[in-house]
Amino acid sequence: MGKVKITETILRDAHQSQIATRMTTEQILPIVEKLDKIGYHSLECWGGATFDSCLRFLNEDPWERLRKIKAKAPNTKLQMLFRGQNVLGYRHYADDVVEYFVQKSIANGIDILRIFDALNDVRNLQTAIKATQKEGGHVQATVCYTISPVHNIESFVKMAKQLENMGAHSICIKDMAGLLTPYVAYDLVKAMKESVKVPIQLHTHYTSGVASMTYLKAIEAGVDVVDTAMSPFALGTSQPPTEPLVATLQGTEYDTGLDLDKLSEITDYFSVLREEALASGLLNPKALKVDINTLKYQVPGGMLSNLVSQLKQAGKEDKFEEVLKEIPRVREDMGYPPLVTPSSQIVGTQAVLNVISGERYKMIPNETKGIVKGEYGKTPVEIKPDIVAKVIGSEKRITCRPADMIKPELNRLREEIKEYIEQEEDVLSYALFDKVAIKFFENRKMAKYKMDPNLANTEEKTHPV
Repeated sequence: MGKVKITETILRDAHQSQIATRMTTEQILPIVEKLDKIGYHSLECWGGATFDSCLRFLNEDPWERLRKIKAKAPNTKLQMLFRGQNVLGYRHYADDVVEYFVQKSIANGIDILRIFDALNDVRNLQTAIKATQKEGGHVQATVCYTISPVHNIESFVKMAKQLENMGAHSICIKDMAGLLTPYVAYDLVKAMKESVKVPIQLHTHYTSGVASMTYLKAIEAGVDVVDTAMSPFALGTSQPPTEPLVATLQGTEYDTGLDLDKLSEITDYFSVLREEALASGLLNPKALKVDINTLKYQVPGGMLSNLVSQLKQAGKEDKFEEVLKEIPRVREDMGYPPLVTPSSQIVGTQAVLNVISGERYKMIPNETKGIVKGEYGKTPVEIKPDIVAKVIGSEKRITCRPADMIKPELNRLREEIKEYIEQEEDVLSYALFDKVAIKFFENRKMAKYKMDPNLANTEEKTHPV
């Protein structure tokens, strides 16, 4: 069996899950050298919502953050979360954007790309996988774990095999909602290990309270790597804590070999940040409680709180139980998508509208139409003809890979922002978050002029790209 390896999520998913991705580069950098010396399998430090949050809320350049972390962590592989054809944004982008983003991520310091698709449609992973291989990065292709009448161990193993054949260097089982229970994890990992040759990594969240037990069973079944978070930002909506798992496996055949004394110095550092986040209200203690309803309704914790606020706004809080019963029906109508961004929001909102308006599909948002139309890709099972007719009438559906219909975008985007470009990566920031990126570029320009007023006169309007 041998050692279990650990991916540390404190610099990405842990603070994304608990404090809305608000950890700043200034807070991150002082501890990176110590994290680098621990001996982790990898440090997850980029991707997911970090990119959006840097530009939108922190007035930081996400590329600059990555370069600075890389400079302080020469010994540990850096890892990012990449949403397939959605890159780090909220729609599908043209292949040239996906390829260039992968190229620049690796050039700026990323070693491992964890690539997933919200519908588990492998066609939406193709471009990112090929680009990562071309750039010499590690392709970690992802199976999004979910529970439904059409998802089972056999279907997940089949997908893992498919991803291995597409050239994945490792497979991640991504349990974004904390739905994977310990004994199911054992059977799933065992079956996957028997079927695929590449390493298997497991990612989960503590929302339902079972995650550390799930890891233990997965480890016994032979999982190669697990994702944990340093304890100050672990548990609740985040990952299981790193230190207790290291202590649990000490002296066993699965011993991680990590040093608890070194880890405790890092714990001390993040404990201070945690106290600050609690004091400022950034860390809501609600994010730390066990929510067994996650398992009961098979709905991610974040989605449940969204529903409550939607019902509050409509003054219909008494309809909560009704909405919870409606969610599985809508999900069945939509072809059983895994409940992860963006499908969780789409299914949840539609369920709320169905209940509030008193008639199913009387009100239909564009996103619901998009799923039925095939704009997000192929759903796990075919959507029934009567639902298709009700939601999009006789509109034509997309049956190809959605990105096949998107023309190359890079040259046009570059032209649109040429006056702002200071580094090649700027065009990618703009591609993903146009208005937010422009605002960031303008702030960056202003800051420069404040430092050197002469710049305004000498600087030419255009920059070489």
